[in-house]
Amino acid sequence: MADKTIKVTLVKSVIGTKQDHRATVRGLGLRRLSHTVVLKDTPEVRGMVHKVAYLVKCED
Repeated sequence: MADKTIKVTLVKSVIGTKQDHRATVRGLGLRRLSHTVVLKDTPEVRGMVHKVAYLVKCED
């Protein structure tokens, strides 16, 4: 059984955002614009993506 994953891409700069939103983006493993990471689809990751949804693009 394959684990479900999601692909998260940073599409907007974190400059001028709240400190905790910047920390959330960093916690997702995103470092720069257009950087993409593949993460396990867990409730914790989904919550982080939801918190910074205006900065990232998420694909299943």
